[in-house]
Amino acid sequence: MTTIGEKIRTLRIGKGFSVNEFAKRSGVSKSYISNIERGVQKNPSLIVMGKLARTLDVPLEDLLSAKWPSNDEKDAK
Repeated sequence: MTTIGEKIRTLRIGKGFSVNEFAKRSGVSKSYISNIERGVQKNPSLIVMGKLARTLDVPLEDLLSAKWPSNDEKDAK
């Protein structure tokens, strides 16, 4: 299963945001974003997740849901 951090990183890169730009746009520190993406911070607050979701222009539920297939599951299709 894809982690929250992997989802955020995939969406961020898809939007063409560097970590620096994403941090500035979202108001979340780049170190915190990096920790989420690398899986160091496994349980970010809903407030932070809301800021990231708004910046990525996706519903918060999409970041929190387990609906995303992992890369292995995508490759198997």
